[in-house]
Amino acid sequence: MNNSSASLVFSPAFTWGVATSAYQIEGGAAADGRGPSIWDTFTHTPGKVIDGSTGDVACDHYHRYAEDVDIIASLAVDSYRFSISWSRVQPLGYGAWNEAGFDFYSNLLGKLEEKNIKAHITLYHWDLPQGLQDKGGWLNRETTLRFAEYAAEVARRFGKRVATIATHNEPWCTANLGYGNAQFAPGVADTVQALQVSHHLLLSHGLAMQAMRAVNSPARLGIVLNQWPATPATDSAEDIAAAEWEYARSVQWFMDPIFKGRYPQKALDRMDMAQFQVHPEDMQIIRQPLDFLGVNYYFRAFVSTENPPRQPEGKLGFSDMGWEIYPSGLTDLLLQLKAEYPDLPAVYITENGMAVADQIVDGKINDQARINYVQWHLEAVQAAIAGGVNVQGYFYWSLLDNFEWNSGYEKRFGLVHVDYATQKRTLKESAYWYRNFIRSQTAA
Repeated sequence: MNNSSASLVFSPAFTWGVATSAYQIEGGAAADGRGPSIWDTFTHTPGKVIDGSTGDVACDHYHRYAEDVDIIASLAVDSYRFSISWSRVQPLGYGAWNEAGFDFYSNLLGKLEEKNIKAHITLYHWDLPQGLQDKGGWLNRETTLRFAEYAAEVARRFGKRVATIATHNEPWCTANLGYGNAQFAPGVADTVQALQVSHHLLLSHGLAMQAMRAVNSPARLGIVLNQWPATPATDSAEDIAAAEWEYARSVQWFMDPIFKGRYPQKALDRMDMAQFQVHPEDMQIIRQPLDFLGVNYYFRAFVSTENPPRQPEGKLGFSDMGWEIYPSGLTDLLLQLKAEYPDLPAVYITENGMAVADQIVDGKINDQARINYVQWHLEAVQAAIAGGVNVQGYFYWSLLDNFEWNSGYEKRFGLVHVDYATQKRTLKESAYWYRNFIRSQTAA
């Protein structure tokens, strides 16, 4: 890996951004008519979050958004990716819209427009309104229709003010962590339910794409998927087969319906499909043309069938989440996607980042490990572009230290440190590095 960023040169049109999500930063949990989401319910249930915390206040972005946009502008990025809290703009997930909630996002967009920062919005970052969960949540096919109505309303109001709209962020997590192993809201551990939820999420994506196009939204439309290559630990037939299964059940499970109109056979061969409800028209609805694909990349899958399983060497280390740092996996993944899906649209790296156990020393946070991480992954992006992948942008995750789901506030991904007791924001050394790097690109 390079120790210098001098060899990194991207197109002048390349998008540089930072990313956040609503429940992780907004706070204002009951402000101005916002309804509860499944994450409000989950975090207020004892034992669900490691440090017992909630997103009730988080980074208080709901009240501090103007300050946060000023920080974004100071980083020299041209784009900001954030999600909309569905229950803030429609408290139950159905019925009346909440104008105060829409006003918040309109004001946020206005502040971004003042700073010439493009908005990239995500409709769903895991925070289903509790009102819909009470009716069955994503297990209920009717939820897909409610999501399409919500998508159309957001696109109607904001479609001319934003660069892109993504339907879902990481539906794999919604299905497998929310319903497969109960790590995330709503806290269900049932693999059959997880399978059905994954299908309804894809169906809701297709319906939402149709609904947004029906209101003539000029924003580019797409979806954001978390993806990883699967590396067999050895060259044994068992490990190779297990790696192929892992890739099929994760990456191809969501990509094949969107781009090929079917589920991957390698996954179907190993699943009990008896309770998996797919209507005849569903795959055609899911297979909507995308204007862009968002790829979130943090690690590879290192697949071992040994007992106990072999572990990766972690030559570049591990993040504070315990995730192996493996930048070349991003290149491998992108090149594999290009080979498998000839209709692959423009790609944005919509999330990539590292949790570090940051320490403030003399008022500064020297997070060189994070700087190395970003530089290595930008090298990986550059290699993918050289290989013919149409990568058009990179968003660091995340702008701020924030509520990190079931890890609570113990893990810090931000370029900006947040003192949760005082809400003081402090730029880390990685923030200054990222700013200077972007300036070097735009000046080139």
